[in-house]
Amino acid sequence: MGISQYIKEIGRGKEGARSLSRDQAADLFGQVLDGSVTDLEIGGFCLAMRIKGETPTEMAGFLDATAARIDALPASDRPLVVLPSYNGARKLPVLTPLLALLLAREGLPVLLHGTATESQRVFVPNVLTALDLPALSAIRKVANGEVAYAATELLCPGLKRLLDVRRVVGLRNPAHSLVKLMSPCAGASLVVSSYTHPEYAVSMGATFSLMKSHAMLLRGTEGEVVADPRRLPQMTGFLAGESTVLQEAQAGPLAAVPELPKDIDADTTARYIQDVLAGRKPVPTPIARQVALLLRLTKQITALEAQTA
Repeated sequence: MGISQYIKEIGRGKEGARSLSRDQAADLFGQVLDGSVTDLEIGGFCLAMRIKGETPTEMAGFLDATAARIDALPASDRPLVVLPSYNGARKLPVLTPLLALLLAREGLPVLLHGTATESQRVFVPNVLTALDLPALSAIRKVANGEVAYAATELLCPGLKRLLDVRRVVGLRNPAHSLVKLMSPCAGASLVVSSYTHPEYAVSMGATFSLMKSHAMLLRGTEGEVVADPRRLPQMTGFLAGESTVLQEAQAGPLAAVPELPKDIDADTTARYIQDVLAGRKPVPTPIARQVALLLRLTKQITALEAQTA
């Protein structure tokens, strides 16, 4: 056992590195998640992949290994909407909880999952605490119309350990992309994923296609999966890996800017979310559009699942 033979292939620099097969990637990542390799090997893997960049085939292998080890939630009655949240807020309020609660209001089961990956941002768990929505203490089914939050370590402790490597070496690693692509559910699900740089849109879309995923991919708000409340982003849907552009990006100058909180702390963000849910403030148009498209996708998933049952 050990991953030195894989590091030798992926660690030859940007030009000389060789990509791994899906099975090799699954074996490597499985050993990393299991904690059966040394910290030095993990550091070598993270730095090598940071320089080389992971291919969609390698990411599919990493996802295979994760799926074999994750403590998956039981299937929900309707497709589970999965909202990964790992970026938090830096300049704008983190409105991923608003997206979750709007979807739940439509009767969908919604799972938020994540962990804080740095110290200077406001993260979703902070806002959920202000909304009196505690994190799950055990894996269970998410009911229709419910928002549940699972910390990464509840789903897969090895994945949380790998995410924490960033605090030591200061660089992202494949786990930071993987958590935005995985579906921690035993039944039908719809993964909402976001990217910050255009090149990731291509590789993440290719991975969804390889995995035959049901998903939505968009350029989110500061890396979060909620649409930017100020401007409609492009939103692409995936049904069994087949992609369709559901919403073109809004072009030109903004006609109007929504009234958003100037402060982005958890309590202020929670109050704003409560005002929107109560109708005292309008739902930002891009987020309302995202909700409508996600509802459409869940209906299509249900029909597709019925056809293949």
